[in-house]
Amino acid sequence: MSSKEILEQAMALKPEERFMVVETLLKSLDEPDRKIDEIWAEEAEKRLKAYREGRLEGVPMEEVFKED
Repeated sequence: MSSKEILEQAMALKPEERFMVVETLLKSLDEPDRKIDEIWAEEAEKRLKAYREGRLEGVPMEEVFKED
């Protein structure tokens, strides 16, 4: 079955069924990647250690979320 045929069939579904299809497709694209999670966890640990040792300066929350 071609993509076009799949889309045509999906468009014939009831709105709530189309929503379920869309939601399922989007979730399938957002699969966690353990390797990337590990890399970010290591980076967070390095940054926390550097901050605690005074080698990294923090930014106040108010400045981070300040609207210009």
